[in-house]
Amino acid sequence: MISSSLIVRLMTRMLVSACAAFCLLVIGGCDHLHQDMGNQPKANPLSPSDFFADGRSERPLVENTVARGSLANDAFFLSADSDNIPVPVNQELLEHGEERYKIFCSPCHGLQGDGNGMIAMRGMRRPPTYHQERLRQATNGHFYDVVTNGFGQMYSYAAQVPPRDRWAIIAYIRALQLSRNVKVGDLPAELREKLNQGRAPKPTPGADPKEDMGNTKNSTGSGR
Repeated sequence: MISSSLIVRLMTRMLVSACAAFCLLVIGGCDHLHQDMGNQPKANPLSPSDFFADGRSERPLVENTVARGSLANDAFFLSADSDNIPVPVNQELLEHGEERYKIFCSPCHGLQGDGNGMIAMRGMRRPPTYHQERLRQATNGHFYDVVTNGFGQMYSYAAQVPPRDRWAIIAYIRALQLSRNVKVGDLPAELREKLNQGRAPKPTPGADPKEDMGNTKNSTGSGR
C-alpha cells in the first residue's frame, strides 16, 4: 500500500514539471506574441525584398506625386528673398491675375488691396493694406511664400491656386500698388495728356475766381 507522503511527493513533482513545461511554452512563444514590438515587419533603406519582382524594397514614385523637397526644383519656385517674377509680365498675365485676385483675395484684402474686403467688414481681423510702405518694399518671393504657405490668419492657398496663377496674382498686386504710387513722369505720353486735360485750369493770380467763372460763361454765350 502506497503511503500518503509518497503520493504527495509524486503530485508535487508532477505539478512542478507541468509548471516548468508551461513556462517553457510561454517563453518560446514570446517572439511570436511580441512580433510587432520586437521584430517589426519593415523595410530598411536599400534592403532587399522578395515581395517585388525587381527585388528592391524602395519603390519608384507613383505617377503625379511630388516628392518631399522637390518644390525647390519647380520652375515657378523662388525663395522668399527673391524679387524676380519667373513668368513674362504682360497684359494677359495681369488680366488673369485680376480675375484670380477677385476670386481668392478680394474677400479679405478688398478690390483695391486696402484690406477692406467683405469678410473684414463682417468682423474678421482686417488684413494690412498692400499700399503701406512695408508691403510695397516686400519682395515678390515674400508674396509667393505667403500664398503658398499662409501667414498669420491667412491659411495656405497652395491647393486652390496653382503656381503660375500665384505669380499672376502677385503681378496684379504690384499693379494695384503702382496705381496709387506712380509718378506722373513714369506714365506714357498719352496718359499724361489725358491727365493734363482732366485738370482744372489754374486761376489768374490776383483775380476773383467768381469773375473768372463769369467771364468763362459769357465767352461761351451762356452767361448772363
